[in-house]
Amino acid sequence: MYANRRLFIVMFTALVATCLAFTPESSLSAEDKNAIRTTIERYRTAWLANDAVGVLKTFTEDAVLLPAHGSPAVVGKAAIEKFWFSVGGPPVTIAELSISVDEVGGAGDVAFARGRNSLTWTTTERGITHRHHHSGTYLDVLKRQPDGYWRLRAHMWDEGPEQVE
Repeated sequence: MYANRRLFIVMFTALVATCLAFTPESSLSAEDKNAIRTTIERYRTAWLANDAVGVLKTFTEDAVLLPAHGSPAVVGKAAIEKFWFSVGGPPVTIAELSISVDEVGGAGDVAFARGRNSLTWTTTERGITHRHHHSGTYLDVLKRQPDGYWRLRAHMWDEGPEQVE
């Protein structure tokens, strides 16, 4: 537990330092900024297609999730897969996902993106389907990979109260 808390503090500090270090006039090219927006759009469309493999392809192998409400960090792509796509859980279908990209900045092979999101999903248990919804904010740190593609290295989000119908 202490190790997760320490990792969270280190990652959070790195995220804040990254964001503060770059101004909107970052040294990223327009091409890089478009590629980063494309990665976030691929993440969004993979969720809408209920494509776990597609979602995971948008992350680096050593990616970290920093979930809302102070939940422990989820470290590594295998742990992310287990966190979001564990076998045996109730079926989940993403009905709607909107993601705004309000700012992109960075330099070299490291960048950040921030914005708002709104998510609606359904779960079915014992034949009863429930519709869930929440909105919130996110902060992503992305890293350019050797193949030139930008991948999510750290994904942090917060969300408002969940609404269930």
